[in-house]
Amino acid sequence: MRVQGSRLAQAALVGAWLVAPGMLFAQSGASPPDSAKKPDPPPPPVNHLETTWAGFKLTGFAQGSYSYSGRSVGDTAIVGRLYDRLQNRFTLNALAVVLDKPYDPAKFSAGFHTELLVGQDATVIQSGGFFGPSTPADLPHLYVTLNVPTASGNGLQFKVGRIPTLLGLEVIETIANPNWSEGNQFIYVENFTGTGLSVETKFNNYVDVQFRVINGWDQVSDNNGRKSLMARVGLYPNALSSLGLTGYWGPEEAGNNNANRYGFEGLLWRKLGKTAVWVQGDYGAEQANAALPDPTQDAKWWALGGWVTYDFSSSLGLALRGDYVNDENGARTNGALGYPAAPVNLGQKFGSATATLNIKTWPSAVLRPELRYDRSTLAAFDGKKDQITVAMSLTYLY
Repeated sequence: MRVQGSRLAQAALVGAWLVAPGMLFAQSGASPPDSAKKPDPPPPPVNHLETTWAGFKLTGFAQGSYSYSGRSVGDTAIVGRLYDRLQNRFTLNALAVVLDKPYDPAKFSAGFHTELLVGQDATVIQSGGFFGPSTPADLPHLYVTLNVPTASGNGLQFKVGRIPTLLGLEVIETIANPNWSEGNQFIYVENFTGTGLSVETKFNNYVDVQFRVINGWDQVSDNNGRKSLMARVGLYPNALSSLGLTGYWGPEEAGNNNANRYGFEGLLWRKLGKTAVWVQGDYGAEQANAALPDPTQDAKWWALGGWVTYDFSSSLGLALRGDYVNDENGARTNGALGYPAAPVNLGQKFGSATATLNIKTWPSAVLRPELRYDRSTLAAFDGKKDQITVAMSLTYLY
């Protein structure tokens, strides 16, 4: 205590010695000489990455949630769900760290984009040949971009690595989606990521295209001897509407080079004042193989979904979603996420209706209470054909 008091006294004396000349000059109304002027204040602190590696951007989000359904399986799992699959649990969904180095489309340039996702969400989107299924971490984005300048000024991009799918409206990062829970189309009729090569360009303000060669749906290490293809054309007739057309083809089953999965999707968006509307339609098929519930015949599925959002204010919005999936041969839901396996599930029709409030009252944070209703032609929900779920998520963006 004595040593501390002595140090405080010395600091006070030094402070008085430094401040006294300035106080005297101020009282006399005279200007202090240059040697007595206060030094310029230090520059404000900046992001270390921006200082060391100019042009890099570090962003991300943290998210937690709670979900409850009265018809869960064993009071532990909510059937058919992805991130909100844990019944009556507070869930550590995700901590996402995104590091981005943009390329310059006007010249020969390079960039990269990566996202580290840590938390319980990561365990259900992992690709084959990467992290183990019990590891609560994943890299859903990890690719390098080489840009070749073009006459349009938009460049031609070559991306190599693990890249999110071209299919669907909803994405892995739920904070970017209209609703908090992922819809049935995202879970059952789309892939999450593809590892390979993507060639992309924007011809003008009205048309862009992407073409990809990948190891397969959600495969880092290819599980057979052939690659899969995916392509998309985006049409933008004006600033208030767009249409995306996507197709895919290739073998997806382990050790089978001949049973191809193929299909197409259309996604329409329209902005109407404070209201935005999306409509997404999917069709898919897979040639007969041993992984299907009935290995002797081809399997088919189709899906239709719609979203409507309305912004009451800058801090409050409402998102509504309805979807329907016809998995007539059980190819997409057989034994998946709590749904029954064959011979019980040789095919089902199921869908959901969801309402989500997006509350942005607190800076950099989004609170999302949600109510959802699911229904199936199978008694998949604790012996019943439907279930109601309530949930709440909280996300902080940085």
